[in-house]
Amino acid sequence: MNVAVLGGGNGSYAAAADITLRGGSVRFWRRDAEALKPARDAGGIYLKDFEGRRLVAIDAITDDIAAAVADADLIVAPTPAFAQVDLANALAPNLSDGQVLFLPPGTFGSYLMMKALRDTGCKADIAIGETGTLPWLCRKHGPHEVAITTRATRLPTGVFPARLHDHAIARIAGAFPGSIEPIEDALSAALMNAGPIIHPPLILMNAGPIEHFDHWDIHNEGTQPSIRRVTTALDGERMAVREALGYAAPHFPLADHYSADGDEWMYGNLAHDKLTDSGDWREDLDLRTHRYMREDIALGLAFLASVARWAGIDCRVAAGLLAVASAVAEEDFAATGRTLETLGLAELTRAEMAALLQEGL
Repeated sequence: MNVAVLGGGNGSYAAAADITLRGGSVRFWRRDAEALKPARDAGGIYLKDFEGRRLVAIDAITDDIAAAVADADLIVAPTPAFAQVDLANALAPNLSDGQVLFLPPGTFGSYLMMKALRDTGCKADIAIGETGTLPWLCRKHGPHEVAITTRATRLPTGVFPARLHDHAIARIAGAFPGSIEPIEDALSAALMNAGPIIHPPLILMNAGPIEHFDHWDIHNEGTQPSIRRVTTALDGERMAVREALGYAAPHFPLADHYSADGDEWMYGNLAHDKLTDSGDWREDLDLRTHRYMREDIALGLAFLASVARWAGIDCRVAAGLLAVASAVAEEDFAATGRTLETLGLAELTRAEMAALLQEGL
């Protein structure tokens, strides 16, 4: 299968290497030609995982997006959600009928990107899938080296529009064999997004040590029982919204991520322990600019809170965390973030939303 991998972050480098190892013919694109040069000169990406460190040769490494996506069966874009519209604008002239775009995770980016494509005049009949987490716990260790701590074993995945579900799921599963679990639609997938549940309590309730110490591991020192209780309550609200909208279990409760019996969650057993043992998440976090704030709260948590309002579900923990984050960042995320209101969807009835999710734009 011909797979285009787009982006320059941790997930994109992991995707290019890992999909190559799984037998895909990968064309790896990022916009910054200078930053791409080390991988291009080496002919690939150095991958570190449980098998050791080795160079994974990539079939094509390019800063030409048209060359990357031409005739691609699948386009994988593990980019931050705040980059999705710019990416859609770059993709618009280069897409063709039948192609599948995969956003891991998406934060309802499947709808947003499709709208951006249509607004630019792109008429290609494509499908966009999204899932609940990045398929890897990973970090870049250099300009062309990535470490994968663990791989996702279960990826609940929905498709926009759902009428192209079977076609899209077959393509995505070809690159992620054995891990894709089809779910109802793109909104169901957006409500599986783990980042807006894990990270808001961790950064807001650890704000003092984050700003005091040079580096603070929110997943290790910062994951204390009181914070876990808030996370559990927030996740309960997410699952209540899913149930209110008629989405079926399993809802992938986040408690399974921390459990020794965590085979039921997306990264399998002892994923949290593997994450903390790696040491890769001992970061310098700027609470105004870090992606946990700009993506997981301003986009993801704001979206969850807005869907709760639309569905008539009381999500006071989500609303409270969003208000605190807005104060910390000095920006009203309920007004500026990714919400059904800012997407122009808040006035839809449930029947109209269902039709949109099924048929697309």
